[in-house]
Amino acid sequence: MKALVYQGPGKKEWKDVPMPRLANPGDVIVRVDTTTICGTDLHILKGDVPAVTPGRILGHEGVGTVTEIGSGVNDLAVGDRVIISCIKSCGHCINCRSGLYSHCLGDEGASGIGWVFGHLIDGTQAEYVRVPYADNSLHKLPDGVSDVQAVMLSDILPTGFEIGVLAGAVKPGDVVAVIGAGPVGLAAMMTSGLCGAAKVIALDVDKGRLEQARKFGATDAVNSGTEDWKEQVFALTDGAGVDVAIEAVGLPETFEMAVDTVRPGGHVANVGVHGKSVELHLDELWIRNITITMGLVNANTTPMLLKLVASHKIPAEQFATHFFTFDQMLDAYETFSNAATTKALKVVISRAG
Repeated sequence: MKALVYQGPGKKEWKDVPMPRLANPGDVIVRVDTTTICGTDLHILKGDVPAVTPGRILGHEGVGTVTEIGSGVNDLAVGDRVIISCIKSCGHCINCRSGLYSHCLGDEGASGIGWVFGHLIDGTQAEYVRVPYADNSLHKLPDGVSDVQAVMLSDILPTGFEIGVLAGAVKPGDVVAVIGAGPVGLAAMMTSGLCGAAKVIALDVDKGRLEQARKFGATDAVNSGTEDWKEQVFALTDGAGVDVAIEAVGLPETFEMAVDTVRPGGHVANVGVHGKSVELHLDELWIRNITITMGLVNANTTPMLLKLVASHKIPAEQFATHFFTFDQMLDAYETFSNAATTKALKVVISRAG
């Protein structure tokens, strides 16, 4: 089969590799019908994730069809259409039983690390993939949900909702600022309404993304590259600051923007993946009664979000901006890597025909 293989920093190759095989009773083999690329994949290619070693098949998002099941699989059958969750879940350890799938203690990949696909085991940017703990790590697709909609539930929608909206404790009537109008930031905007946000302010330096943000639930947009961006945000909050600031970029300056815009007693929800340390001004923050949260998605809201997509309450297909076939995998990476120019949000890569 063909797969996108990491060959070291700055190097990747779409090449022939051996077909995956069942390794444990709880495994299934999934024929990948649709996959996509995440910003984390770009970080890996830059060498920012040293745990990813040369020879690893990349990708942690996908939708496919079950082709083979292990002897210990109870809830799946050959032919089932499934969402491949970006997070493994053994379903039995103390962390999984409490919904903390991101720290599943199962041995697959590494105990205590939920993100394994394209990281510690071979991933989904391939024609076939082995999925461990399949009963708990796959979600059956109902009729009427397309591959394009479903692949957005592998990672970005639960990430934006869980680590942004839920961890940020968004409640009815809140004013929410989302810093960064990339795919995950847009997912936070799209799902803020589920918790009753009255106003959602999108902040970004890209005018095109700010225009798109309104289609994803933003009520207001502020260009954070302007000198008076902070004054604009406070003007939208009657001078009080936002109730919840969701950081969805992963840079020291954007984290500081979140801290600077939140009101006393408010909440900063950090979703962005930071590659360097951030200065935390506790000498100034303690007196403002601010809560700061962060984390890796558990993907335990995926079944609920899937129901909302199936009932047309969440238009997940809006994230898809560019479409490719598997043999155009390298072109898809080129497009996604140059999103500022190509205006790409999520690239959808599917089997031909």
